[in-house]
Amino acid sequence: RVVDLSHLIWAGMPVFPGTEQPLLQEANTLAKDGFREAIITMYSHTGTHIDAPAHMLEGALCLDDFEIDQYIGTAVVADVSQAKTGFIEREALLPYAETIKQTDFLILKTGWSRYWGEVNYYSGFPALSKEAAGWLSEFQLKGIGIDAISIDSMDSDDFPVHKLLLAKNILIIENLTNLDLISQERFLLSVMPLKTKAADGSPVRA
Repeated sequence: RVVDLSHLIWAGMPVFPGTEQPLLQEANTLAKDGFREAIITMYSHTGTHIDAPAHMLEGALCLDDFEIDQYIGTAVVADVSQAKTGFIEREALLPYAETIKQTDFLILKTGWSRYWGEVNYYSGFPALSKEAAGWLSEFQLKGIGIDAISIDSMDSDDFPVHKLLLAKNILIIENLTNLDLISQERFLLSVMPLKTKAADGSPVRA
């Protein structure tokens, strides 16, 4: 059974505040050219996407610097939707510690994807605390994902969680969806980015 964890990319979709929505422009038509083709213009962190270390850190690795097996592996969903402080603290993740040790990806389920397309999506979600990020950075994880617009709080100016994880070459996947459809404790996750040169990030089909 394959579950699609990605949001649809379209011209009117939600984007991170301050960035532009994607442009999908008709370039060729069946009537005029005998074939259809479009020009697609969008930010590298549009929709369900992955962050490279180079997204936040000078001289760090880009997505195309990693081997392809960095983007596929076992994963576990941690249900953190009951976080009470506005942050996902280490204590909420401790029950998953033994599973995380044997897993490539940790996925944080905040439940915030239900607000996709609404103003509520951009604030109030549980972000990963710096302490919890430091604890997770000691595991041999390929990546950490979240069903919210950022793994850092929207109030953050310096993105400490991003920088802490990316400094350990732990990739960050944001704007995941459909996590309620994952019923197994561990599953196989694929988050393949576009193979673009010096990529600081890329949309993925998760």
